[in-house]
Amino acid sequence: MSPTQREKWVGYGLVVFTLSVWASFILISRLAGKSVLTPWDTTALRFGTATVVLLPYVLLKMDIRQFFHWRFVVVAMLGGLGYAMLAYVGFSLAPAAHGAIFLHGLLPFWTAFMGWMIVGEHMTRDRWLGLSCIALGIGSMAVIELQNPNTHFGWGDVMFAGASASWAAFAALLKRWQMPPIAATVGVAIISAVLYMPIYWLFLPSGLAQASWPVIALQAGFQGVLVVIVAMVTFIEAARRLGAFTVGCFLALAPMLAASLAVPILDEPLTLGLMLGLLGMVTGALQPWKWMNFASSPVAKSED
Repeated sequence: MSPTQREKWVGYGLVVFTLSVWASFILISRLAGKSVLTPWDTTALRFGTATVVLLPYVLLKMDIRQFFHWRFVVVAMLGGLGYAMLAYVGFSLAPAAHGAIFLHGLLPFWTAFMGWMIVGEHMTRDRWLGLSCIALGIGSMAVIELQNPNTHFGWGDVMFAGASASWAAFAALLKRWQMPPIAATVGVAIISAVLYMPIYWLFLPSGLAQASWPVIALQAGFQGVLVVIVAMVTFIEAARRLGAFTVGCFLALAPMLAASLAVPILDEPLTLGLMLGLLGMVTGALQPWKWMNFASSPVAKSED
């Protein structure tokens, strides 16, 4: 096997791992929402654990003074605290499938809007087609689900939409300010912990004392280490080996995978409306009409 082929297979392994973490985030966050842990506990475990793990690396390898810049505070409020708190509140109020649709499904809309407003990006034909597929899927889901007396949309879905908007603004600002991914990841985790932990300990309700150690360890290890640190590194390395387009297409499958696994694991229903919403979202994210052109393009050959 040549070094190029070896790098490619390593890239596929990294993207499959990243996909499993992204899909598991929806399931494990919903498990936290159904446990005695409050959303504020999960947020504290996320950033507290990440900071404890990252701090030795920061002190030895990085200039900590860069994190005192106001731009790092802004991205921490959006991509750190804003996204996490809104998402965890959503998972405490709504099923995992709703998170898959409203957290991830609305992200392309918010990304397009924030990209236009913050970065000045223009809409392309493919983006319009992709957003149309997603809108059709979510609209079909809403029509069908509203006819079911046992299903309702509520504040949890609003929280998911807010978390999606917060993450899109975070991503757009990273692009505008040209922040390095590793520095941004480390800065968001540490600044979020510094800003959040005192408020959490003094003022916010907690169920941490009532939670079992396995529950605490699961959320701390998954949210604080796998999601914040490991999945970010594997995503960056997979994109370097396979290209952003291929990696993006793989990761677009995360919501569908999570919603499907929520049926046996969390005993949550996967209705026709949710299936249509997921189908529209995955189609809009994958944009299958681009595959034919991409496969024959010079970029595709260079990524191979």
